[in-house]
Amino acid sequence: MQSTAQPAPRSTARNDRPAPPDGARLAAIDGLRLVAALAVAAYHYVGTTTPRFWGAHDPRQFAPVLHGISRYGWLGVEFFFLISGFVICLSCWGRTPAQFVVSRASRLFPAYWCAVLMVVGLVLTARLGHFPAATPIDLRTVLGNLTMAPGPLGLRLIEGVAWTLWVEARFYLLMAVMLFLGIGYRRMIAFCGAWLTLALIARELDSPVLDEFVLSQYAGLFVTGIALYLMHRFGQNLVLWLLAGFAWCYHLTVLNDRVAAHAVPPAQGGALSWTVCAAVLTLFLAVLALAGIGPLSRLRWRRLVTAGALTYPFYLVHQSLGIPVAKGLLQKAPGLGVLPSMAVGFAFSLALAAAVHRLVERPLGRVLRRQLTRGMSPGRAGGDRTDRGGADLGLTGCERAAPGGAGLGRAGHTGRTGADGTLGAQRRPSSGPRAPLPPPTDPLPPRQG
Repeated sequence: MQSTAQPAPRSTARNDRPAPPDGARLAAIDGLRLVAALAVAAYHYVGTTTPRFWGAHDPRQFAPVLHGISRYGWLGVEFFFLISGFVICLSCWGRTPAQFVVSRASRLFPAYWCAVLMVVGLVLTARLGHFPAATPIDLRTVLGNLTMAPGPLGLRLIEGVAWTLWVEARFYLLMAVMLFLGIGYRRMIAFCGAWLTLALIARELDSPVLDEFVLSQYAGLFVTGIALYLMHRFGQNLVLWLLAGFAWCYHLTVLNDRVAAHAVPPAQGGALSWTVCAAVLTLFLAVLALAGIGPLSRLRWRRLVTAGALTYPFYLVHQSLGIPVAKGLLQKAPGLGVLPSMAVGFAFSLALAAAVHRLVERPLGRVLRRQLTRGMSPGRAGGDRTDRGGADLGLTGCERAAPGGAGLGRAGHTGRTGADGTLGAQRRPSSGPRAPLPPPTDPLPPRQG
């Protein structure tokens, strides 16, 4: 007996109507991801306040202005989380929980595993050559770091930026829960409101356990990014602007904790200015709004897309591999000078990021995506298909939604907005043959998602 799928009824509510999209990639957000990565790199290279980090060379002496500006480069991490709220919400829309998990794992792990193993190889090479290695490692540490959660396991981070990936992973968990419940316009607003409320409670109770789940230090960034994506998809309205405003006021308030954590004794540079940090973050928020719901959303520069593709591998290698190269060069050729050595280490990181993206991230990501998709549906031939990319740490690019709210831009998934504002995969009848999903048609290169 044959049966046909019953599409969910169309919503007639104004706020459930997707904004008219054109399916084009939001290239400006790729550019903003690169800006965030460069800010973090500047902090690690020039803005560091660690005594004798560059030996006898003190950044406050050989580059005082650049050092003073780069000390604020850690705000790039906040930039990433803000972008992530936007692009991960985009990545979730129209996907099943399994598809979301596959897209995240296949996007983040290949480059991360490669970076960890390259650091291990560098340390082992240094030991064989009787050179000092700044990262002590053993087999247990390596195995724990391969999970991308060495911090909770009580291990030293081989990949220095891994702590930010653990924050992202917990955000993904929250979004996966929303996928199980059903993502929709009203539900997402309710979720953001509940998240901010729980974050406030976690801080009031000073509860480390609750804070592990609600991420009170960064909840305002993620929620603001989500609100901007809802504006991008459904159009601007007072509810969304109030949500974004409350979330931003919350974050600028708790930002003081991060500012205080980066304070150093006066002899090493003293405290940072909360006012400057708040102004820089707000400026970046304004640019992100222009990129997501303003005129910058119409940019179609291919070079920005390429830059976005290199952001994640560059973020992974600039500190753990680029800085050792710069230090080694400075040690072997002191006449070159510290700034040129830094420039070489920076250029090396960019070149290595391009190689990792081309030789590891893209091919291994495709294999991992295909195998994970099959593993998620072992009873079906080939399993459910997932699209070739999505969004991401903040570390990813994104595309506009497809016309009519049917999936993600060029991705090959379908879903309709129901009367309650919920959008997801169409429900299929319990009996009868399951209609095959169409293959994905995405001419863009694989990206973070």
